Amino acid sequence: MNAQAGRRRGAAVEEAHDGERWLLTYSDLITLLLALFIVLWSISSVNISKFDQLKASLQSAFSGKVLPDNTSILQGQTAPFEQDGSPVKPLDQPNSQPVASFNSITSSIESAAKQQDADNLREIQQKVQQFAAQHGLESEVRTHIDERGLVVHLLTDRVLFDSGAAVLRPAAYPLLGEIAHLLTRADIVNPVRVEGNTDNVPIHSAVYPSNWELSTARANAVLELLLADHVQARRLSVAGYGDQNPIATNHTAAGRSANRRVDIVILRRSFKSSP
Repeated sequence: MNAQAGRRRGAAVEEAHDGERWLLTYSDLITLLLALFIVLWSISSVNISKFDQLKASLQSAFSGKVLPDNTSILQGQTAPFEQDGSPVKPLDQPNSQPVASFNSITSSIESAAKQQDADNLREIQQKVQQFAAQHGLESEVRTHIDERGLVVHLLTDRVLFDSGAAVLRPAAYPLLGEIAHLLTRADIVNPVRVEGNTDNVPIHSAVYPSNWELSTARANAVLELLLADHVQARRLSVAGYGDQNPIATNHTAAGRSANRRVDIVILRRSFKSSP
């Protein structure tokens, strides 16, 4: 009788502990998911905005009350109980390890995407400058890289538009076509913003009542050419700033000429514009 009672007690204890073995399966599943994300990232270009959405969704899912004992997978702060009411002994693996692993992978992916952006923007800048030098456009095409991304200043005089007009001149097509070609490379997925700017000399015409309308019309003309050259519409946006965003003084003819421009801004994927 004592032997039978001992076996029954042993079976009861084993059955009680069987209930927590599924946690090991969850741990294996999480590890496999993380490995899958690493593989997917390694064979594709990282889209930061979509990755941020995925990261938020995963954190929300794994932090919710999804376990039978009303705890989360990542937090796991409340322990289940044995049949006699005593807490089940926690697993040897620290509860913080899944969170630390997830954060580490997140940081690695974000760093890789930022480095990829930096390399791509420098390469595009170099190729635009080479094209301008080969075609004698050094004074009309200027570039720099800032916190937004790569900014390509295209001065409107003698290249893009006639004075007071927003119809592209024939001389503009080879330059804009080269820029569009660079933007349609498979590894370039950055958003692109086309910004029109003018000097502070007022314009009053039947077509453009002010510099606001003129700057916007010029930006739209450049954007339409990029669309015609197969730059994806979902990547493009347009803005007209009139004379409100000068890069030089408006007190000299040279400064006003520099301010009459269209900027093509290849944005970093991590750049968050102000609301």
